[in-house]
Amino acid sequence: MTRILLIDDDPALLDVLSLALEDAGFDVVTAEDGLAGLAALSEGEPAVVVSDVNMPRLDGFSLCRRLRESGSTVPVILLTSRDSEIDEALGLELGADDYVTKPFSTRILLARIKALVRRERSRGQEREQSSMVQIGELSLDAERLEVRYRDTLLTVTVTEFRMIEALSSRPGVVFSRSRLLERMRGDDSVVAERLVDTYIRRMRRKFEDIDPSFREIETVVGAGYRWRG
Repeated sequence: MTRILLIDDDPALLDVLSLALEDAGFDVVTAEDGLAGLAALSEGEPAVVVSDVNMPRLDGFSLCRRLRESGSTVPVILLTSRDSEIDEALGLELGADDYVTKPFSTRILLARIKALVRRERSRGQEREQSSMVQIGELSLDAERLEVRYRDTLLTVTVTEFRMIEALSSRPGVVFSRSRLLERMRGDDSVVAERLVDTYIRRMRRKFEDIDPSFREIETVVGAGYRWRG
């Protein structure tokens, strides 16, 4: 049975979400804050983590940061009562996979969870077939979520890896911002498309630290981005 970890300091919300997820066929583990959530994760990694942002002891952003710094790639959905692009950008930058603003429909949250479960299963099958891809001087290891350029390892988030993977897998093909978001996040959730520009700028800087003349990620004015082919 697919396990979901729910982390929230609101006992009533935990009860409601637990019942809904169990009715949908999931095995549910709950925790009342980020530290309790980390303890639960140490006992076995779930298929998806659903965590509130505003919690005592350890908030959702800090939880997500610790998970990614430890090398965990478990999908994370952050729940928040703050509806601002700054919060969303921060959550995604830390490696969150989705971002849902309270109040939300339980049905929508279930759909997001199921989409992430399907995506991870699909990626697991792909990784079994081939985890290493070489494109010119770029190499990607999907199993380790590693990006190397000219034999130099780049430090990337899960979302950044997916963006580079999407662009480089089809050199010369133009990806619109919405299409890149879909590949980066794995579902059709609504996110400000200009966040893609932030990720592109950050990744260009990382490549330029290795090669100041790096120009492989091209901007196609009015259309999107592509990896030079």
